Amino acid sequence: MQLSRFFDGRKFMWDGAVYPEALAAEAAARGYRGDGFEVETLAEDGGFYVFTRRPVREAATGSA
Repeated sequence: MQLSRFFDGRKFMWDGAVYPEALAAEAAARGYRGDGFEVETLAEDGGFYVFTRRPVREAATGSA
């Protein structure tokens, strides 16, 4: 499995787990969403995968 994938032009990172069923992947996805992550799930090769990304809250300013 690729460590990262793009969904709608945004990069998501794989959480490293292969879930045996969709319900287990969705339970993990709910947990990540509760922690403030954006989440995408993927069914591929007989397994279910969860990809996450943290949304950008505010841009860094160059002040020093």
